[in-house]
Amino acid sequence: MKFSLFVHMERWDESISHRQLFEDLTELTLMAEAAGFSTVWIGEHHAMEYTISPSPMPLLAYLAGKTTTIHLGAGTIIAPFWHPLRVAGECALLDVISNGRMEVGLARGAYQVEFDRMAGGMPASSGGQALREMVPVVRALWQGDYAHDGDIWKFPTSTSVPKPIQKPNPPMWIAARDPDSHNFAVANGCNVMVTPLMKGDEEVLDLKNKFQAALDNNPDVPRPQLMVLRHTHVHAPDDTEGWKIGARAISRFYRTFDAWFGNKQVPVNGFLAPSPEDKFAERPEFQLENIRKTAMIGTAEEIIPRIKHYQELGVDEFSFWCDNSLPHAEKKKSLELFIKHVVPAFR
Repeated sequence: MKFSLFVHMERWDESISHRQLFEDLTELTLMAEAAGFSTVWIGEHHAMEYTISPSPMPLLAYLAGKTTTIHLGAGTIIAPFWHPLRVAGECALLDVISNGRMEVGLARGAYQVEFDRMAGGMPASSGGQALREMVPVVRALWQGDYAHDGDIWKFPTSTSVPKPIQKPNPPMWIAARDPDSHNFAVANGCNVMVTPLMKGDEEVLDLKNKFQAALDNNPDVPRPQLMVLRHTHVHAPDDTEGWKIGARAISRFYRTFDAWFGNKQVPVNGFLAPSPEDKFAERPEFQLENIRKTAMIGTAEEIIPRIKHYQELGVDEFSFWCDNSLPHAEKKKSLELFIKHVVPAFR
């Protein structure tokens, strides 16, 4: 089982500067590298303070100069917001800067609020078309001269400059949920990243089964990697109420997600208040006890068997998702406990 860190700068009010958040993210990354984590992943989000990353590239390029072993994962690039030449060139440049440590995750996008601002109001549900067209084009540009005449992009003979160091090409990942996206990823030789969000481990099994079905549909393709991304919060055994800190924070995170995803309010300077708790009074997945069971929350002794179960299912990488609305000190304490007490069980 490989471990990785999925992290953004999170800002919940104006009391903490963006510079401080940048330094905090760097500290967490260096902790992950020292613990032997395989990758640090940073996604892409626009005009929202609670997940700050207008592009993962400058952050990852900076981290490349601060690290030596951990891979730098753009996870994810939102395909409809990019041109394939730019994806190919920027990812290749990151691979050169990091001396062959770049990995790229591609996604179709989710928030209509972002599509309204970045793609002229294009329906977020149609982002999959850009994703499917993007993947083979980027691979072709990494190999050499290529002209493209597609449904979305058309350009004359071009190539990626620079070329990536990794051969035949850097690892590509697809954020997948439905069977078609799993099948597309596997058929195109891409690794698969999945998140159960607010669902329990039965959802991990379901996502693994979709991945397995895609493998069965493509028997001639070498098996790609499967990564599970989970909100994770570890607390000490003597802190019997410690799980509540994580559960409340993750509830706040998802209520904020709901506010942005609903696209009903106008953000104020990049902020939207979380949807009120009473909106979810009849939604069992928002009850703290259920969040405790679905997110990866608990002591090391409670968490280790769950991750071992993922390993038995065939999951290759567990990504410690530390976006959860908690202050940096709490995130750091949780990651330290994970590194000290969970990771050794898999070495």
